Amino acid sequence: MKFVDEAKITVVAGGGGNGCLSFRREKYIPFGGPDGGDGGDGGDLYLIADKQVNTLIDLRYKRHFKAERGEHGQGKLSSGSRGDDLFIKVPVGTEAWDDDTDELIGDLTKEGEELLVAKGGWHGLGNSRYKSSTNRAPRQTSNGTPGEERSLRLEMKLLADVGLLGLPNAGKSTFIRQVSAAQPKVANYPFTTLYPNLGVVTMKDVRSFVIADVPGLVEGAADGAGLGIQFLRHLTRTRLLLHMVDMAPADVKQDPVESVRIINKELEKYSDALGSQDQWLVLNKMDLVPEDIRDELCQDVIDQLNWQGKVFRVSGQSGEDCDQLCGEIMDYLDDLNEAEQAKEDEEQAALKAELAKD
Repeated sequence: MKFVDEAKITVVAGGGGNGCLSFRREKYIPFGGPDGGDGGDGGDLYLIADKQVNTLIDLRYKRHFKAERGEHGQGKLSSGSRGDDLFIKVPVGTEAWDDDTDELIGDLTKEGEELLVAKGGWHGLGNSRYKSSTNRAPRQTSNGTPGEERSLRLEMKLLADVGLLGLPNAGKSTFIRQVSAAQPKVANYPFTTLYPNLGVVTMKDVRSFVIADVPGLVEGAADGAGLGIQFLRHLTRTRLLLHMVDMAPADVKQDPVESVRIINKELEKYSDALGSQDQWLVLNKMDLVPEDIRDELCQDVIDQLNWQGKVFRVSGQSGEDCDQLCGEIMDYLDDLNEAEQAKEDEEQAALKAELAKD
């Protein structure tokens, strides 16, 4: 299936039903009072996160959505029924933006989470509402108000623990095939990965994490070059970046050190947060580097970059040292989870203590 991570749609909530103009007319009661009922409220329009939906592709073919309007009021003080709400299913990880104001409406990050994007119109009033001591037979009613209409831009961001960085042909797709059940296309030409891939890495002790392989970045990616800025957004939700470097490039002019600098420059241009995110250096394709120069070559890259973070030497093709890397990733994520849980527990305890004082 084609991966679609952005779509524009128009949503219109249901309009409110009109109030009714009616008077009670029954046998022996020829001049009854007003009995016009109110209209019903219009239906609201929601987005709902559904883990069974993987892309926004369906919204490329149906772009207009309208909730049900409220029914009009009737005589005998009968109010119109409320219009049914309309729910649009979107992938977990979808952001909704107002396309006219560029305002973020909401972010759906959990299964079943709902987001109101268009409010239904209010019901109109029947003439019975206008009866007073000075107006015993009002002929006044009001119409329901229109439902809210909005142009939305939906953006899907993959929810992954780890993001893979690297220039085209750095070996990211081969690596993700090696460590997970994902099967991205692999070939020796740039931009093999045209759409993001998610892989679940399961450890022997059943712990697991999700890794995202996004299309290879090139110089100018933050400005739309190559496969462009549209895939950089997927890295913003990750908790760790693996910067994969081709240590045996087919093009001898391709410098591993310059490759790293190009990518990090693009990350910083895209956002400060992404540029400062935790990042590990993964020197890939070590099986193609002669053993007698491996240590010297790797140390030279580390020294030129003045790299202070963790460094790993692997081969996505042969699987060399991939298990060790995945084990360290899992331990790192576990430590993050424990720290976050401890902070949350501390905040809860502080809140309880504050409430106890009151």
